[in-house]
Amino acid sequence: MSGVTVFGCRPDVLGVVEREALRLGLSATVTAGAPSLHLLELVAGNRCISIGHDCVVGPELLAALRASGVTYVSTRSAGTDHIDVLDARHHGIVVENVEYSADSVADHTLMLILMAVRHARTTVGRADAGDYRLPETPGRELRDLTIGIVGTGRIGSAVIDRLRGFGCRLLGHDRSASGSVPHVPLDELLRESDVVTLHTPLTIDTHHLLDRSRLALMKPGAFLVNTGRGALVENEALIAALETGHLAGAALDVIEGERGTFYADCSGVRDDQSAIARLQRLPNVVITPHVAFYTDRALAEMFVTSLRNCARFEGRRYGSNEDRHRVRGVL
Repeated sequence: MSGVTVFGCRPDVLGVVEREALRLGLSATVTAGAPSLHLLELVAGNRCISIGHDCVVGPELLAALRASGVTYVSTRSAGTDHIDVLDARHHGIVVENVEYSADSVADHTLMLILMAVRHARTTVGRADAGDYRLPETPGRELRDLTIGIVGTGRIGSAVIDRLRGFGCRLLGHDRSASGSVPHVPLDELLRESDVVTLHTPLTIDTHHLLDRSRLALMKPGAFLVNTGRGALVENEALIAALETGHLAGAALDVIEGERGTFYADCSGVRDDQSAIARLQRLPNVVITPHVAFYTDRALAEMFVTSLRNCARFEGRRYGSNEDRHRVRGVL
């Protein structure tokens, strides 16, 4: 029987995993833990593993996984920057990502854009403190703005679909020039846009895509929104652009160096120097902890698609149930 070990399996999606594994005829071992040297016994007999975007898989773990018989890694994310893909290839391990509801990230992106241009953080913060005066600076209407979308694939296109209803001017930038908006060079998009929103994968070529020189090209008083990957933006350059007032604000679901902070309760931790802490102190910055993908539909689609990818790798037909099904839960 073909088997898969599903790491990072939350209790609220366990039923989804069980039903889809049953439909695919896969034997599933599920655990809430992340892949590690201490959990290698959970992959025994399984060639495939399914992991989340918050699992770092480096050379040492890849070598151990291969020694345990793993030849396929399905990451439940659009990006693969948390996996040493080149080293995986060296070990003969195939790495693939998944597609999931683009609407989840697109909805969140639209929310962040509106929060940024309407100064939601300071307005809500004041109201929470009982201060109901008008903000010093009025908000802006989207129909009066030019919004630049960097990366016009599935998610970027879904953002574009939502923004059309607001009547704003839209510009796109993508190497493939996909999407239904005018595409311009990146530098031109930065100069023209009142809001820049990032939806491109993190690669060697896009690491610090917005560095000090590129952020300086942005229109004075513009806003930056990032629901792509944190390292698309150089932290120190962004902080400087915000502190000097060159940028009017930022709304960030992802931040370079977020690992170890996001998804943890840091409420009792004193942190004055990290980039996240410094950004958090700025009143014109909205931060959400990498949750744009986090909807019930998107989560289900991630796990289902990941299992289907594993079944395809094993050469099994979707819907096959010729083997007796079993799920070993170690939640």
